[in-house]
Parts: sequence; structure tokens; C-alpha cells
Amino acid sequence: MKVETRVFGKTNDGREVHSFILRNKNGMEAEFIDYGATLVKLIVPERNGKRKDIVLGYDDVAGYENNSAYFGGFIGRCCNRIEDGKFSINGIDYQLERNDNGVNCLHGGEIGYNNKMYEAETFEEENGCSVEFFRMSHDLEQGFPGNLDITVTYTMTEENELVIEYSATPDRDTIVNFTNHSYFNLQGHDTGDILNQKIKINADYFTEINDKLVPTGRLIPVKDTPMDFRDWKKIGKDINSVYDAIVKAGGYDHNYAVGQRDGVTLIAEAKDEMSNRRMEVYSDMPGVQFYTGNFIHETRKGKDGCIYKEHSGFCLETQKFPNAINISEFDTPIVKKGHVFDSITIYKFYW
Repeated sequence: MKVETRVFGKTNDGREVHSFILRNKNGMEAEFIDYGATLVKLIVPERNGKRKDIVLGYDDVAGYENNSAYFGGFIGRCCNRIEDGKFSINGIDYQLERNDNGVNCLHGGEIGYNNKMYEAETFEEENGCSVEFFRMSHDLEQGFPGNLDITVTYTMTEENELVIEYSATPDRDTIVNFTNHSYFNLQGHDTGDILNQKIKINADYFTEINDKLVPTGRLIPVKDTPMDFRDWKKIGKDINSVYDAIVKAGGYDHNYAVGQRDGVTLIAEAKDEMSNRRMEVYSDMPGVQFYTGNFIHETRKGKDGCIYKEHSGFCLETQKFPNAINISEFDTPIVKKGHVFDSITIYKFYW
């Protein structure tokens, strides 16, 4: 399997951006750029053999430089929300940027890992091909302590898997909580909303949120609530419910507690019955954020001239729990000096 490399464009300040295209023999194709280590295209066949791009995004670098929805981006140093942008490590208080409506720190701040340039290396093997992105996040970048040596590797396999491997080593105790922020529309990125597509999440609990959309520390059973996706359910079935958690978020934007994992296990599934595409999500993280694009209000054109709107895509973002740094009952996102953080997420496709 070969990796194709090409010039994708230039940043506003003149830096050349390259794309890396991974393909398998079954017709799948994934394209990444070294700006933001971003997934910009994911082509998956359907039952009649027709291939469609199933992730939201842009055709040019400028779109990703102004990517307020984080389409396809690699998110860090801490994904999701930190309440009031405040935390303490080893008795030292830190104040981060409050880029979430002036209240919380969201996805690490206004200039996140999805806005950085990365070095890249490609690998070609019999059962898959990969692109590895790496950079050093310096001490107090975004306000987080310690230098952090980062690597994120994307692999396309002959088993129709897109494998994401994260690795990071700090030189001071710090927060590490990475995710990928791709928005999926299994019918095709330009086909409208995802409300008739179905989701299944292997979680008995979700994290309760306050009015700031930050977890309170309580785990709420999904049973007998609109939050229950333990069996297949259309995304749109309960999305306009008057259930408090859904009203607060304007739809689904919640962390599901998929449990402490013994290795990489199946945590969620999605399917589109029109195209027969189905996706499985595997992870070793304790949480997954199910987000239904409630805040997509794009005025810029996306790929192929498409204007994305509310609910044009859904995200399944594997993660440590949001605001875990401030909630002792949650699995800590702190990685100790010299220790290695590593994690794997797999998106596997069928048609």
C-alpha cells in the first residue's frame, strides 16, 4: 500500500501545507494534512459500490485556519471543557484562556493543537499504511505546564480500520487528554442532517452537566431517559426532548461513561440504512463525547461548496472525562514527568 503526498496549499503566513493520502485495496481512502494533523477526507464505499466522503471539512487551508467547529482536528493538550479554565497541579494554580463563550477553556484554547504545524513521516506495510505527525508542545503553551513530546499516528488497514494512536511524554507533571474531532455523516458529508442515522453506545451512565456544560461529578443512569443509546436508536428520535441535559446542550453534547477498559474494546456503533454504511468505534479511554453538531452555524463554504448546518454531522470523541482535572472522583488526566501517555482509537467500517 502506497502513501500519496501532495501540496494542499499555504497558510495565511505562507507556510506550505502537505496532505498525505492513505488507501486500501477495498476502496477506502483517508487524507490528512500536516496543519493540525487533521483528517480532511474519509472516503468509504456503500453497498452498490459508490464511494462517498463521510467527514465534514474544507477544500483549502484557510478553512482549517478558521475552523471554529474543529472539523477533523487533533485536539489537545486537553480536549473538551475545563471549568472556568482553572486547575492546580502540585500546588500551583493555572489559568487558561476562557474561549468557550468567555466561561470555560474548550479544547485547550483558541489556538489549539488543530492550529499547529507538524512534522510528518509515512510508513508502508503489507497490511496497512500510516502517516505519523509529531511536534514539541512547549512549556506553558496554551497555559499548560511542561514540554510535551507529541506523536499522533493514523493508519489505514486492509480490514477497513482507521487506527489513531496517540503518544506523549512530558518533562513536568501535566494534563494530557487527546481526541480527534471528526464529524461523521455516514450518508455523505454533503447530504444534509444525520438525524435518521442510528447510534449505539455501550454505556449505562453519562456525566451530568451544569449550566456551563461542564460535568458536575455525578454519573446519571441512562435507563428510562432520552440519553439511552444502549440499543440502536435514531439520533433524531429524542434530540428535541425537554429532558434537562438535552435542553442545556441544544441536543447531544455529552460524555458517556463507557467504563475503564482492559485494552481496546468496542464502545459505540453507528449506521446509515440508506447507504448500508456502518461504523464501529473502539477505544481504551473511559469516556466518549457524543456530539450532534448543535453549534454548527457555518457561513463559509465547506467541501464541494457545501454549507454545513446544525446536525450536519456527529462526533464520537474518545477521551478522559471532561473537567476531570477538577473532579477527584474521575480518572485523572495528569501524566507524571517522564511517563508515557499512550492511547488508541479505531474507527472500523462495513458496507
